[in-house]
Amino acid sequence: MAATGTICSSIFTRQAVPPTSSNPPVLMQQSPDAGGPSRQSTFPAINDEVPPEEKDCPSAALARRALTGEPATAVPFANGYHFPPKHSAWQSTMSGCIAFWNYFLTPLGFCVTIYGLNVVAWGGMLFLLLCNASPAMCHPSCNDINSPRRKWIEWDSQILNALFCVTGFGLAPWRFRDLWFLYQYQVQGKEIFLRRLGGIHRGWFRLPGSAELHPKIGPENVSSSPHLVSSIACPYPKDKIPDAPLTGQRAPATPIWKLGAVIWLMVWNTFFQCCLAGFMWGMNRYNRPSWATGLFVGLGCMVAAVGGIIIFIEGKKVKGIEGVPISDKDIQQLQEDREKGIWHYNNIKDKDLTQDVKKKKVAKK
Repeated sequence: MAATGTICSSIFTRQAVPPTSSNPPVLMQQSPDAGGPSRQSTFPAINDEVPPEEKDCPSAALARRALTGEPATAVPFANGYHFPPKHSAWQSTMSGCIAFWNYFLTPLGFCVTIYGLNVVAWGGMLFLLLCNASPAMCHPSCNDINSPRRKWIEWDSQILNALFCVTGFGLAPWRFRDLWFLYQYQVQGKEIFLRRLGGIHRGWFRLPGSAELHPKIGPENVSSSPHLVSSIACPYPKDKIPDAPLTGQRAPATPIWKLGAVIWLMVWNTFFQCCLAGFMWGMNRYNRPSWATGLFVGLGCMVAAVGGIIIFIEGKKVKGIEGVPISDKDIQQLQEDREKGIWHYNNIKDKDLTQDVKKKKVAKK
């Protein structure tokens, strides 16, 4: 469960179709009556005289067509980027399935999937046994220590304990490494260790001052900015810097206490797993306290779930500001809908957020 937040955030914001070509977006001038942030549309105004070489190019003619009435919140960013349009439930499901399938085909994705299926299967069986869903196993009685039901509860619990040990103990070196880096920063005051953590958790954590970095700086060209070598706004090593934001705007710094909370929650998951393994391996089903298994399984799952939720929420915030990859199919849909006067709001939810702000103001009054 510790990696659930990161995996979900990556899969369900990833486009399942090939990304756009390397051609730069065509910018258009913003209409005079459009207020709001500094943005430009992807379609420039058309002149009465079109160059002969563009008459035979439908995409060029489409890109140069002037449009009016576009809401300010639907205008693309200054660099021409626009968030993907909102998909239907069927499109979202298919996109998620394709993205998951691509992830499943990787060695890590295959192992994570098999691991997750085992946890769900054995956990579901244990739940059914605890609910007395199989009366045939209650011989001579459901609570008899030698009944098939009690034996299968023990076997199920041991298998689940072994599965939890894979993550609880297998990830322990990296968890305690992060805890050591956090200690070096918070107690010793060494900023380089915070920068190391910024590189490790670059998918959802943003360092202090990183919002002021040039929006075109990314792992590919950060070496051309030697002044960032000692800056706290840049991770260490510097090639771990997050990718250049697609929107041209960087997400604000993440509160450091959230990074500390995630690190400590993951460490506590390992501690609780140690306690659970001690009871499961050091005692047998005849002398093991009945409360021990449920208590430490619950605590271990709870801290891992809270850590995963923090990662998921913060990762979604970052993507909502810095943008997500957009496919050629989505770009074509944006162009066709704009031609029809169907506007898509330029945010990750494809929603008019100004209405939400007005509702909140009215609710406060």
